[in-house]
Amino acid sequence: MTSRLAAFITGEGNWLPVAMAVALAAAAATWIRHGDHAARDRLMAAMNLFTGVTLTVMGFGHLLAVTTKLAQGTLAGPPLLLYVIGVVIVIPATLLVLNANRARAAMLNAWMAATLAALGLINVPLAIPALLNIAYAKHTRPRSGSIIAAAFVLVNLGLLAGGVWFMMSGARTFEEFSSN
Repeated sequence: MTSRLAAFITGEGNWLPVAMAVALAAAAATWIRHGDHAARDRLMAAMNLFTGVTLTVMGFGHLLAVTTKLAQGTLAGPPLLLYVIGVVIVIPATLLVLNANRARAAMLNAWMAATLAALGLINVPLAIPALLNIAYAKHTRPRSGSIIAAAFVLVNLGLLAGGVWFMMSGARTFEEFSSN
């Protein structure tokens, strides 16, 4: 059982679907809890929360995977750098969760998107929801808001589909998955 848990923790493809499931539950709870707020405010908070929770869980998953591989003696790469990568994801993502319905959420989304882009092109798709959150916060027309919200849903469904495909492929790393 312990080896199966370690394999799950260290599997690169496992964290996105798990993170998105947790994020969906958190966003739905927020949507229901704030039923008396304006729909625009509720949607903005839910979108920010979904993005923040997704990336917080993924960041902590990365840190847990690094720790597990370090304990197993299978870590490929410098531990300090790999821990820093996890921390630079967790900090803005957690701040976004804590400020999902505040004015500074747009700045936190920008920080999150810039961090992901700086960590490599492979992470750019994960930055798109944060950029859509900024666009939604700045929109002035109802139709624009609807289009941005629909794009947010479609992008996240695409990310989820890719994450589930990766998880179901049996590949342990992105490199293995890309070669199939």
